[in-house]
Amino acid sequence: MDWWLIVAAVTAGLYGALAGTLVPHALYRLSVEPGEAWRASAPCGHALGGWAGRARCAACGGRYGPGALWPAAATAAACAATAAAVGVRPELVVWLLAVPVGVLLAGVDRAVRRLPDVLTLPLAAGTAALLGVAATLPGAAGSWPGALLGGAALGGAYLLLFLAHPAGMGFGDVKLAAGLGCALGWYGWGALICGALAGLLPASVYGAWLMLTRRAGRGATMALGPFLVAGAWLGVLAGGWAVRP
Repeated sequence: MDWWLIVAAVTAGLYGALAGTLVPHALYRLSVEPGEAWRASAPCGHALGGWAGRARCAACGGRYGPGALWPAAATAAACAATAAAVGVRPELVVWLLAVPVGVLLAGVDRAVRRLPDVLTLPLAAGTAALLGVAATLPGAAGSWPGALLGGAALGGAYLLLFLAHPAGMGFGDVKLAAGLGCALGWYGWGALICGALAGLLPASVYGAWLMLTRRAGRGATMALGPFLVAGAWLGVLAGGWAVRP
């Protein structure tokens, strides 16, 4: 590995660690059941403001949500690995901005089986727009039309799955798939298929295991978001590595 790639990976990892420490506050506020308003106060009763930061009350110092260790570690590792696989290319900035959002979405879905529009829709629109900018810069290794087609393809595939079996999948998964498909489509159909399978197959195995061990019934729902996010990340790594010189 070249020295500049090591520097990029270390820098991205440090950025990821910092970004990950800002996730817990938003994770706490957004982890509510469908139809409920976002949390505006901590369990201690003090009002909460803003969206980024640690899950500790500014007034009394009490902890009201998840710690920063796992979000910081997950975001740092994902950002460092992404930089190492993709290299110093314009699209790397897009991936580094998307990783903390993906970690946040995975955390919210795992907590309350929900993928909020306030995250999934900006992720999809922002990824598409920023990749359009990246495509105009020297050194870009992907295709913006391919990204748009990937978003439409993966989003459309999950829409069909949702329509076929609404009880087993939420519409938030469809919106998330559109954004993730946009990222995967940037590197072509191979990355798209790889990322889609890397998310769907482990989720199917996990769901089957839950039923076999009777930890969930046939009509139960599971958090699909973490699998989709992880699979898309692996697909981006594979796509970025494949196009490196």
